[in-house]
Amino acid sequence: MARVNLLPWRERLREERRQRFLGMLGVMLLAAAGLVFLGDRYLNASIDTQRARNDFVRRENAVLDARIEEIGELKTRRQQLLERMKIIQDLQGNRPIIGRVFDQLARTLPDGVYFTSLSMTGQSIVIEGAAESNNRVSNLMRNLDGSEWLEAPNLTAVKAVTAGALDQANVFRLSVRQVQPGEIDVTQIAGHVLAGAAAPGADGKLASKNAQKKEGARK
Repeated sequence: MARVNLLPWRERLREERRQRFLGMLGVMLLAAAGLVFLGDRYLNASIDTQRARNDFVRRENAVLDARIEEIGELKTRRQQLLERMKIIQDLQGNRPIIGRVFDQLARTLPDGVYFTSLSMTGQSIVIEGAAESNNRVSNLMRNLDGSEWLEAPNLTAVKAVTAGALDQANVFRLSVRQVQPGEIDVTQIAGHVLAGAAAPGADGKLASKNAQKKEGARK
């Protein structure tokens, strides 16, 4: 006797396929969610690591900036110390010259003339003072011009001032250049040469003056 299966096998097969599909879909969704979670964790960890690196770099930059500032301050102090040492060395080296210059100023000071102020910048000396008359000022200028340690005196101002009913003085201001015996001023020589070309016999006067200065330097 033949048997006929009347059960809905097609429906059951369809249901099984649907169940397998849903199971695979659930697994895929879980896998995707896991990948997203792992990716998010990885990105967060990378961001935290980069932030830590950035913080470290900022701290190191702050330390380097502080050290650079300290180095700049040390360089400034070093330069100031070098400048002070140079000033001290220049003063020590020029001490004999300054003493000789003051000695020459005292020697060239004629009677009836006194100095009120004196300033020296490099080799230029500016003198202010007072004299009893213009002739005294002229004598001072001649004495300065004849000194072997001084040259090129230049009277920049002179004015008569009355201190009382009878007292009268001539206040003056002049500049002079400090030199060492044996130095040659090129501009002064050029001026003497031009003057010698215009006036015969000037070469003999220049040679005589140079010989007198050399003789004074030997003494």
